[in-house]
Amino acid sequence: MQDWTDLGKEMWSYLTGKSAVINYSFIDMTVEVPRDIGPDAPRATWKLNGTLRVTTSENAGAESLPQ
Repeated sequence: MQDWTDLGKEMWSYLTGKSAVINYSFIDMTVEVPRDIGPDAPRATWKLNGTLRVTTSENAGAESLPQ
């Protein structure tokens, strides 16, 4: 594995077809994402407060997502 992207791809591949559900809970989390390259690049600020649910399944379309 080279970086976090590779780890994410490997996890998704492993979990797909196993009906896996991953819940992430955030309480007042702030993430600053660079809009450009370099140490002085302006940042976009994302604020997270709540739950992010990631569900995997094989051949899932939008019609199979829970409402």
